[in-house]
Amino acid sequence: MVRSFVEKPNLANAEKYVSDGNHLWNAGIFCFKAGVFLSELELHSPQIAQAVKHAIPNNWAQATNSYIDLDEKTFSEIPSMSVDYAVMEKSKNVAVIACDIGWNDVGSWNAMSDMLNADVNGNRLVGEVYIHDSSNCFIQSSGRIIAAIGVHDLIIIDTPDALLITDREQAQHVKQIVSQLKECSHTTSQEHNTIFRAWGSYTVLEESSGFKIKRIEVLPKQKLSLQMHKHRSEHWVVVSGTAKVQNGDDIFELLPSQSTYIQAGRKHRLQNSSDDILVIIEVQCGDYLGEDDITRFDDHYGRTTIATNDEYIETEELA
Repeated sequence: MVRSFVEKPNLANAEKYVSDGNHLWNAGIFCFKAGVFLSELELHSPQIAQAVKHAIPNNWAQATNSYIDLDEKTFSEIPSMSVDYAVMEKSKNVAVIACDIGWNDVGSWNAMSDMLNADVNGNRLVGEVYIHDSSNCFIQSSGRIIAAIGVHDLIIIDTPDALLITDREQAQHVKQIVSQLKECSHTTSQEHNTIFRAWGSYTVLEESSGFKIKRIEVLPKQKLSLQMHKHRSEHWVVVSGTAKVQNGDDIFELLPSQSTYIQAGRKHRLQNSSDDILVIIEVQCGDYLGEDDITRFDDHYGRTTIATNDEYIETEELA
């Protein structure tokens, strides 16, 4: 049984804990029954427990699918606190199992680098990376070629969302860049290039003034809402799978290499009735391509749209 649980002790206490041999390091792996955890949360952090309950829709138990939409305003009012502070430090109902399993929290790019094997010059490379006269670097490419010449002690991470270049000793300060992105409300701080939805996902392949190109994947037996856009038209081309399409009053199927054009202001819906993933390329054209230009008339996941003074306001952030 655990006598005490201390989250993030100061340096002096941490050194004492390590040296006296009476303490174990928490790996952040918790096992519990949901009911036990909820009881402990209500006992030790009742404000969080009540706020969470308030954010869950009253009809969630009757939901016909696994998708539950939380009210944004209510959810944002839940106090931000880790499970360690909210429950673990206060609970008397805690036991621990000591083990040596080579656990690494992988909480930084340096920690990620340590998980990989190094070459003779101390470089750790992932993806299509070519180097010359370089040492002690961690370089990761997720698509395009990275070439590094005469660099040392660098971390270079290239993703579809952003490129990170940092000195190894400064890698922990990446959070400062994240804070700057949040301060200027940059979209990268809020969402990735690939966005996941209850029905599947979409990836923005290219975007510029007047057009946006997406790769859309619809999971088997799933469908998007019956919707309309005021400011953009859409071209759909099926890459793989079979698409069931509603375009205005017409309902039809599209096979690979077949396409359809949906003009602005027309109701439409995309559905995958098969057992395979449906992949389409969507080309949007218009004077405004924001994800909030959407009016829903029917939705499998309970998302709705309200109209006020001929302006449509999306009640969820989910597109």
